[in-house]
Amino acid sequence: MKPKILRVMAVLACLAVLLILPGQAREQNAPYPNEAVYEGLKLLTEVIELVERNYVDEVDGKKLLEGALKGMIESLDEHSAFMPPEAFDEIQIDTHGEFGGLGIVIAMQDGLVTVVAPIEGTPADKAGVRAGDRILEVEGKPTKNMELWEVVKLIRGPKGTDVVLTMWRQGFDLPKKVRFARDIIPIESVYSIALESGIGYIRVTNFRDNTTDDFKNAIREFEKANPSLAGLIIDFRNNPGGLLTQAISMSDLFLDEGLVVSIKGRRANHTRTYTASKRGTLNKKYPVVILVNKGTASASEIVAGALQDHNRATIIGATTFGKGSVQSLEALRDGYGIKLTIARYYTPSGRSIQDEGIVPDIVVEPEKVARKRPEPVEADTEMEVPEDNGDEDEKIYDRMDAADPGIKLGATEDRDVYGRPTTKRLLEDKVIVKALEVMGEKLLQAGAGK
Repeated sequence: MKPKILRVMAVLACLAVLLILPGQAREQNAPYPNEAVYEGLKLLTEVIELVERNYVDEVDGKKLLEGALKGMIESLDEHSAFMPPEAFDEIQIDTHGEFGGLGIVIAMQDGLVTVVAPIEGTPADKAGVRAGDRILEVEGKPTKNMELWEVVKLIRGPKGTDVVLTMWRQGFDLPKKVRFARDIIPIESVYSIALESGIGYIRVTNFRDNTTDDFKNAIREFEKANPSLAGLIIDFRNNPGGLLTQAISMSDLFLDEGLVVSIKGRRANHTRTYTASKRGTLNKKYPVVILVNKGTASASEIVAGALQDHNRATIIGATTFGKGSVQSLEALRDGYGIKLTIARYYTPSGRSIQDEGIVPDIVVEPEKVARKRPEPVEADTEMEVPEDNGDEDEKIYDRMDAADPGIKLGATEDRDVYGRPTTKRLLEDKVIVKALEVMGEKLLQAGAGK
């Protein structure tokens, strides 16, 4: 056998062992791969040898191997990925670095780059980007064959520089080219406004290190005001999630006991439960209404699901995104990495968040726009989107809107200098109007019960 093929076999054997070594996603003292795995490695080696010997063009054995590993991991689900060194470096920036960008959380859905949610106050939010929007091109480069990290790298750039995205949404006749100016993404995740007498509105845009503390501070400010706080409306719309610890601590503010969320995986060390305690609970049991939509995902779904199952809050809006899986990030040798789904989130009653999302107690759809059907959630597999039809793909891209960049996607101008909706705009929001009605009923019932 060729020395080159022997080297490939050695690399494959090393990687097979690496994936089960101790680590967050690896079991201590796990057994070596079974005989079927080694037989599969032999088959893979045979295929690589045939390709290297017979393919019409000379091939790069390293790229062949990377492609095989990529296909293996990505066949599991849309959130698992094998990452070459440059991709692994990018994800470290996402986790630890400050960077210029547009303020959108994206995921791969139905094979297309999809917006999970825009972050409020960012360039994407101000331009009217919505949950479910598809990104077909970045600076004229089609995204359909790109890895997610490649798309992120193209979108990211220095503050003040421009980037043009070609976007598609249910109801568009043609995709639209939109020019954005990059900015530093704000770190604020909580802001609050007094809407009506004694009703506090708290918007939570994502879950960062200090989100629960900022949330408690907002409640303290409401409690100091005159009139004092009577009820809370918590807005999780277009909240893409963030830190699990913050979702648990925020839920604990409203629950004095019981399950908050459970994480269930195939391995025992990937299965955990998180419970509330009286120590972390607010002193007063305020009536609570939570607002959700298609862009409510991950950590925000955990809080909404926990409070809904414990009958601690009324959920109003549209069914949430359905991002309820747990990924472990593992470093491999030579700078490679792997992101692997190891568990799923479940609400206290045992509902799976993944694909299902949180169904509101009261459904209030967003303002109607010209579209054929509701915006997508992760469970949606029958999207009316450009399909992979060989030569037909070229026709789809020939139809890209040739209008000058700079088109708005439906942004509102009713915002303050920080990009946040004004009180006037909030009171015109039909979901908030419904929340105020429900809150009024809750307060009447509470008064009658005294």
